[in-house]
Amino acid sequence: MAFCPNCGAQATGAFCPNCGTAVSGAGSGPAAGAGPGAAGFTPPPPPLVSSPGLSSNVASALCYTPFGIGLICDIIFLVASPYNRDRTIRFNAFQSIFLHVGLVIFWIVLHLLVASFAFATHGFGFFAIGIYPLIWLCILLLFIVMMYKAYNNQIVKLPIIGDMAQKQS
Repeated sequence: MAFCPNCGAQATGAFCPNCGTAVSGAGSGPAAGAGPGAAGFTPPPPPLVSSPGLSSNVASALCYTPFGIGLICDIIFLVASPYNRDRTIRFNAFQSIFLHVGLVIFWIVLHLLVASFAFATHGFGFFAIGIYPLIWLCILLLFIVMMYKAYNNQIVKLPIIGDMAQKQS
């Protein structure tokens, strides 16, 4: 039985089934001195596996992670070397940042409107707070759809912020 000189796997044919390296002496027994049972056999070192990092679609999907985690991912992807060169990741990161900023502005304006309405109606306007869970659900759904589209390598340009993100990427 022959063993691969590259990865040390047991080879039954002329080529290693593990890595495809040609195996000399295929079909020869351990007496040929090629196997682990032979004296002086030193197994080859394991192959070096370099970490390839995240693929473009996974990194783009992580940009749209809701609840502030996406902002951290956006900043990392805009600063980290292999990701900041990919135009798709840069576009999704900038669009996500602009989306988060837009949502913060939206929430500030909404709170001011509800507070003004409550003040004008002597407290009756605080019933408008009941729409907050519906708004949160819609925002969460938006982030889930954006993550899904980015994961499937589909570019979705949001109406106003998509153009701004495209200029930045």
